Amino acid sequence: MKTMAMMTNPERIAVIGGGSWGTALASRLAANGNDTLLWAYEPELVAEINSSHTNTPYLPGLNLHPALVCTGNLQEAVSGRSMILLVTPVQVMRGVLKQLAPIVPADAVIANASKGIELETLLTVSQICRELLGADALSRYVALSGPTFAREVAQGLPSLIVAASRNETSAQRVQFALSCQTLRVYTNSDVIGVELGGAVKNVIAIAAGICDGLGFGHNARAALITRGLAEMNRLGLAMGAQPATFAGLAGMGDLVLTCTGDLSRNRTVGFKLGQGQRLADILSEMRMVAEGVKSAESVYHLSRRLGVEMPIVEKTYQILHEDKPARQAVTELMARDLRAEG
Repeated sequence: MKTMAMMTNPERIAVIGGGSWGTALASRLAANGNDTLLWAYEPELVAEINSSHTNTPYLPGLNLHPALVCTGNLQEAVSGRSMILLVTPVQVMRGVLKQLAPIVPADAVIANASKGIELETLLTVSQICRELLGADALSRYVALSGPTFAREVAQGLPSLIVAASRNETSAQRVQFALSCQTLRVYTNSDVIGVELGGAVKNVIAIAAGICDGLGFGHNARAALITRGLAEMNRLGLAMGAQPATFAGLAGMGDLVLTCTGDLSRNRTVGFKLGQGQRLADILSEMRMVAEGVKSAESVYHLSRRLGVEMPIVEKTYQILHEDKPARQAVTELMARDLRAEG
């Protein structure tokens, strides 16, 4: 049996994305003894991380590990690295990967911790990587997901995540690089299931926030989470995912966290919508990205393409992108034809 005491040699890791999640993971990797270089877009953020070991815009009030170094140069970030961890918003991932494609080491593990589906193509990040980095990149690709708020990971609070890859060795390298007494990482082989869980749960979290904002109570929230999980399962089965994945950390675990936790950006967007605020006003007040807003559109269109029934996703999409009144959407959900559970 493998233990953390049996870890392989420390990795040389580039973390691409200086937001809350990228910074939290980079600090954890550095604390675990890995040679970690974080890439951030904003020059002032690079300077702050290197000089003060803080990230005030995204993780205010927290200290980062002093061994963590930040750069604004992509080529410097990935040169000679054994592992590349992608943590940029999914909707800009293609542009980042186009810049990385000529310079990423040919044998580097490519891990991704961002959640969503590309709007223009309806592709997951592993599918984008295959397109831009080549089919052989999938043998080195790892999808990282699970019930984790960045702030709690950065604080060293107990957390669990999943590293999914077709290649067990690649998954284990990510597992060993991140695991410690406060962060436990499980491996998994179901890449598409882990990716879909991360994308769909953000949409359901917006719906849960809307219900809370409307004051519908705990019954409605529990029902919405349960039926949201059923929709996640249906989409996953249509795309070849393993049903067990959605009962685990990357499915039910992440869904419950994002639908109920006060740190959830997606739930916050939904809550404010339920209270009657306009989407444009809500987003203008947020520095960090709520991936579920774009994912509602991409997941909705993907479900239509595949002929998968996802009524909660559909109504959330209509509220966000077609200005359907939230109360009307809930009324329409409740008035759907009666049927057996499934």
